[in-house]
Amino acid sequence: MNSSGGSNYGVTSMTAPLRRVAMRRPGSAMFDADPALWHYAQPLDRERLCVQYEAFVDLVEASGAHIEWIDSGEDGLADSIFTYDPSFMTGEGAVLLRLGKQLREPEASLHRKFYERLGVPILGSIAGPGTVEGGDCFWIDERTLAVGRGFRTNQEGIRQLRDIVEPQGVSLEVFDLPMWDGAAACLHLMSLVSPLDRDLALVYPRLFPVALYGLLRERGITCLEAPDSEFAASSGLNLNVLATAPRACIALGGFPETTRLMREAGCDVSLFDGDALCIPCEGGPTCMTRPLLRE
Repeated sequence: MNSSGGSNYGVTSMTAPLRRVAMRRPGSAMFDADPALWHYAQPLDRERLCVQYEAFVDLVEASGAHIEWIDSGEDGLADSIFTYDPSFMTGEGAVLLRLGKQLREPEASLHRKFYERLGVPILGSIAGPGTVEGGDCFWIDERTLAVGRGFRTNQEGIRQLRDIVEPQGVSLEVFDLPMWDGAAACLHLMSLVSPLDRDLALVYPRLFPVALYGLLRERGITCLEAPDSEFAASSGLNLNVLATAPRACIALGGFPETTRLMREAGCDVSLFDGDALCIPCEGGPTCMTRPLLRE
């Protein structure tokens, strides 16, 4: 359960039923983006990308979640459909983050205006030189927030985030990420783990922090180990799974072994195609949503 006390916002879990979520539709900024500048694997196919995005939207709505749309505009923010990264929701309100990918830094202002419009309190924001991206943060339980320290989230950002959430009784557990493919690539902590229930998570063991693996085991969380071949084929996005309720989730299609692992663990897995949407842009179902309310 979240600690929102009947409000229309509040998140302290990765897997409690998703009731309200922030999303932003792709627009011309994304379709016209320079793939080399934005680190996209290829030029984007606008028509197929939009079809796949709307299929994802249908699955989110079918889960019972209400979508709150962040205003679109001609702002040049190609990555702004990935709404998980520029802010983070706690049980008491939102935290505005400062993204490590410099091209994305203005996205925090979009989220500020969005929260102000909805009347969601903003508890604080990360200031330079600190950086924190939402993809490096996930709830282990209602009082424990895991944070990955790497190219996108630095120590100063972690210090500021701790100062904001500790008054809520939330502790941070920090884990170092590997260099992997370098600073240009997007390797978040949540590139390596997706919680599926209070006691179940999907992980990629070869890059997974040993200390985090031990902590999950101590908490009684079973780790399903995704296969190497599908991690490589998906650029890690077979791990990017959005839980819409305990053991109910949305994942990318085309990775049958990963899907089989989840289904054999009792998960109801809904699939959509993302070869034109997710794979080229290094962002999956979790990345395209900012949960506002789970309960």
